[in-house]
Amino acid sequence: MTGLVDPHGSERLRPLLLQGQALDEERRRAAALPGLRVSSRERGDIVMLGIGGFTPLDGFMTSTDWRGVCDGMRLASGLFWPIPITLSAGAAEAAAIRTGQEIALLDGEDGAPLATMRVTEKYTIDKAHECAAVFRTTDLAHPGVKMVMEQGEVNLAGPLKVLSQGGFPEKYGALYMTPAQTRALFQERGWSRVAAFQTRNPMHRSHEYLAKIAIEVCDGLLVHSLLGAVKPGDIPAEVRTRAIAALAEHYFVPSTIVQAGYPLDMRYAGPREALLHALFRQNYGCSHLVVGRDHAGVGSYYGPFDAHRIFDEIPADALQTRPLRIDVSFWCYRCGGMASARTCPHGDADRLQVSGTQLRKWLGEGHDVPAEFSRPEVLQILRAYYADAGR
Repeated sequence: MTGLVDPHGSERLRPLLLQGQALDEERRRAAALPGLRVSSRERGDIVMLGIGGFTPLDGFMTSTDWRGVCDGMRLASGLFWPIPITLSAGAAEAAAIRTGQEIALLDGEDGAPLATMRVTEKYTIDKAHECAAVFRTTDLAHPGVKMVMEQGEVNLAGPLKVLSQGGFPEKYGALYMTPAQTRALFQERGWSRVAAFQTRNPMHRSHEYLAKIAIEVCDGLLVHSLLGAVKPGDIPAEVRTRAIAALAEHYFVPSTIVQAGYPLDMRYAGPREALLHALFRQNYGCSHLVVGRDHAGVGSYYGPFDAHRIFDEIPADALQTRPLRIDVSFWCYRCGGMASARTCPHGDADRLQVSGTQLRKWLGEGHDVPAEFSRPEVLQILRAYYADAGR
């Protein structure tokens, strides 16, 4: 048996989360430092830095890193990285912080200390340039563009000492797993070829089909749910993960699947986010990433298979984690089962394809959903959620 893929750009994981006495001492120091409240997206990035999910980064990116990532998907060191990992502050906040100073980074909601940071650089960016490079649009209707354009005027760079996992372990329990934990579990199971299935939605029959294809060609599957913030209208993580657990219990061989969650917010960066998903899944120990239709997309900003093609546009040695590129899947009444555009010769009239908007309308209004689209155990959980939301 060969081993798991290496962490990205490193022989070992590089978590920044302090432990034991060092953690206690740094928390005491943080209480006396000037504080900066961070956004939800930045909190998720801090937690990922803390648990080694963003190995080998040691903190938030410099201006040289930011420019290199936007323009060529490379850090100043030359290491491949597809999306900037940055921290921003308002102009007045930034003016009160000196280069070389240490500050405490605080949760934007409850003010809890998340990390300490030594500020090595303060710089401004062309936000529109970042949006055009990362999201392929500057349209403020795009949720990722809106997030960047609304962030502070000044970026702060510097290394972190992480103090907290942002409440994710307490909220999600065993579902929340660090890269060290997933790697240990994969090794315990004897897995070396592990596919990651990225999801911010409940899994329906089409997702189940993709997941089972991955299991056929790999030792096992990590169904990896986003636990951070999503756009309005998306299913909350607590509901989504319960629906996935019900699907796994009834329709998967237990020894082939692991469900876990990770702490990031969605950026909706389409192809670039697909690359980031592959990069940090490499840190979690996954050799492959299932890349389906419009991976990490939103609206009509990206072509349905742009996320497939982008893996051919990067250097062959950029990532060890490879894409499992799978076509659009659906139930075909003439085939009598699940199929994809690569395997089914029939037309749209024979295929059941339900949009997310249509599904939400059906569930919200209590209409029947075809059994060929979603398993009954999943629909039961989703109906209960929509019934509560409608009250």
